[in-house]
Amino acid sequence: MTKHVAVLMGGWSAEREVSLRSGKACAEALEKQGYRVTRIDVGRDIANVLKLLRPDVALNVLHGRPGEDGTLQGVLEILGIPYSHSGVLASALAMQKDVAKVVMAAAGIPVPEGRVVSRFEAAHAHPLPRPYVLKPIAEGSSVGVFIVTEAHDHPPQELTRADWAFGDRLLCETFIPGKELTCAVMGEQALGVIEIVPTARFYDYEAKYAPGGSRHLLPAPVLPDVYQEVRRLALAAHRALGCRGVSRADFRYDDTKGGIGGLVCLEVNTQPGMTETSLVPELASHAGTTFGELVRWMVEDATLNR
Repeated sequence: MTKHVAVLMGGWSAEREVSLRSGKACAEALEKQGYRVTRIDVGRDIANVLKLLRPDVALNVLHGRPGEDGTLQGVLEILGIPYSHSGVLASALAMQKDVAKVVMAAAGIPVPEGRVVSRFEAAHAHPLPRPYVLKPIAEGSSVGVFIVTEAHDHPPQELTRADWAFGDRLLCETFIPGKELTCAVMGEQALGVIEIVPTARFYDYEAKYAPGGSRHLLPAPVLPDVYQEVRRLALAAHRALGCRGVSRADFRYDDTKGGIGGLVCLEVNTQPGMTETSLVPELASHAGTTFGELVRWMVEDATLNR
């Protein structure tokens, strides 16, 4: 019998457009492999939509809320529909960056120094010595992020705007110079390591790259012991947070410190991007898994009680 897959995408988070692109790519890959696919742009009526549809599996490619924070996972558990990626607790935990850091640190994973501040406190005075990073506690990594350098006399005043949409609590962390590295985990296997190299400058405070503003170096040009330590830490973080399926851990590496001492884990993404040019598919391809095979694996890996 042909398996019926509901591809859940879109939603209403700040990462909606990326999710729609991820969903389109995944749906097309599954259709080519003979699955019966229903594309669903997730709205507030998602429970009713799924209850009527009764798919065999839900492939969750939402980014941000409600697909990445445990909310949608809870709905799928109640409806009894097997789903991809992490379960309720791991999703909620990884999304709350401040709590996830505590769990990772307890598991021996190095994390940046920092503290939680209100956005008004952060706008009034520098919460940490410059340079530092301000980011929303529960948004995708590129949304609402500021890098404050010595050149910025004042904290970002955008934080006081009436239309600020990223919550009143921010994570303020010491800025780690050096390389940006990322590593994906697929099941219980850490894949390779990519270095993300910006080709565009940051604009004002925002740590958002312009389109085409970065290139990916795979394998990352770091020493072998550093490369393997990133892989080890990515798997350790995946396990510490209780992740399932595919996740992606992001790191900073201060290569002036020598050895593995300059590595810190910034966060774990439980719903990483899934366009054909996204980081996880690129890492899977490097390991010999095509995009179609990766998406098929996610569908066949789907379960309840994740």
